[in-house]
Amino acid sequence: MSVDVRRRPALPAWLLALVFTMFAFSTDDYVIAGVLPAISADLGVSEAAGGQLVTGFSLAFALAAPVASVVFATRSRRGLITWSLAVFVAANWAAAFTTSYAVLMGLRVLAALAAAAVVPAAYAVATSLAPEGRQGRYLALVMGGLTGSLMLGVPIGTWVGGAFGWQATFGLGGLLGLVALVAVRITLPEPPAGPAMPIKERLASLARPQVLLGLLGIVAVVLGSMMLMTYLAPFLRDLAGVGPVELGWVFALAGLAGLAGGQLGGRASDRWGADRALIAGIAGFTVVMGLFTACWFLRPLPLPALLPLLVVWAAVSWWVPPPAQTRLLALAGPAGPQALALNSSAVYVGVSGGGAVGGLVLESRGSGLLPLAAALVELVALALFWAAGRRRA
Repeated sequence: MSVDVRRRPALPAWLLALVFTMFAFSTDDYVIAGVLPAISADLGVSEAAGGQLVTGFSLAFALAAPVASVVFATRSRRGLITWSLAVFVAANWAAAFTTSYAVLMGLRVLAALAAAAVVPAAYAVATSLAPEGRQGRYLALVMGGLTGSLMLGVPIGTWVGGAFGWQATFGLGGLLGLVALVAVRITLPEPPAGPAMPIKERLASLARPQVLLGLLGIVAVVLGSMMLMTYLAPFLRDLAGVGPVELGWVFALAGLAGLAGGQLGGRASDRWGADRALIAGIAGFTVVMGLFTACWFLRPLPLPALLPLLVVWAAVSWWVPPPAQTRLLALAGPAGPQALALNSSAVYVGVSGGGAVGGLVLESRGSGLLPLAAALVELVALALFWAAGRRRA
């Protein structure tokens, strides 16, 4: 009698190297928030000016990612990733020794430009090397480096900065980049080359209405999610009296749930199709926002009673991006790698917009209206993807 034991195929080493690369970039981007007071004090600038180091990184990335994707579309992606990681390592280690705010800002922009060259290439490699039926899953895993950085990298980087000085945080960023560089160089094969397209033709493909609508859908997806994420502290304070200590645990739990949600969203995209997975994720998000709104009328509530809802909220928030990216790839056709670069920029626009729009809602209507406003934005995202599909048809 024989037993048929089916094992899931092991994840390839090159995929894990790309996940770690995303982890290194995201940690380097967000960790400055944890050492901002020390940087500002040592460099003799205000904390508001110090915060512009994050803005400078994000803005440089958002502007450079689509340009780099078009310019380097015909270059070896393995070579592009390794050389860009080398620049990233050098920029971080140089930042550990600077005593000038202007020089530090320039080095942060240089690190962002390196990241802008790598991230779209990493997404393109993941989709081109993914086995049939596992594209969404592989995209979700690469995106998992982001949630992993929020859950693990940023706390560790903040602790290192507190214990050894903010310069050590940049030293750690360079070390993470070096590990990623070695891992990519050892494990990453050269993916198959895509169809050769002149730059004008690639740009024309990206300018098609369905691609633009899909990108706007990505912006709306992230914007709706970040409206509540950015202002979770005042929302939970007003709803359940949550303080800073409890909030730290909430963020850790949300990061873990988000990591799981992203993987489930990628699997659902592969099994059900991107459209159905996207509808399911946005529907789940809308239901959770409705429940948060209902809870507002029952406040104050104990935090333990809200934890299950917070876990589901984090999971469905991260469920949506993998099928949204897969849908964007389908809309872009041969210009998929360049569309993924614009997707990265759209994500940063959504993050910034979530903070801005959420702040307006908070100031004008209070934190209790944030969930309802976020749900409406997510429904707009769904409408944009529907319109994009109609234009493609």
